[in-house]
Amino acid sequence: MDRHIPMHALPEEIQKMSPEEKVCKYCGVSYLILHEFKAMEEKMKAMEKEMKFYQGSVDREKRLQEKLRSLSQDFEQYKIDNESKTEILFFSVIYLVERKVQEINRL
Repeated sequence: MDRHIPMHALPEEIQKMSPEEKVCKYCGVSYLILHEFKAMEEKMKAMEKEMKFYQGSVDREKRLQEKLRSLSQDFEQYKIDNESKTEILFFSVIYLVERKVQEINRL
């Protein structure tokens, strides 16, 4: 929040007011800075909300990274399994073709 620096002095009637007239009787804060104080409170609330969002983002990012790692491992395992099954299928086809050729040769 930018600090507001007034360009003009306070009006004379405000300057002549007693301190009791310039201070909130409930909280003791000067009415002259109460507005700035309230604005800072609102900004702080907004920043706390934003921090919670980002904290959640960090947690979500960690979960997503772990899920990605798990899926990558699964994918690699599926590739290995697929290669193995393809090899088995290939040799099975070769075996069947050779048996058929032998059968034809016997005739």
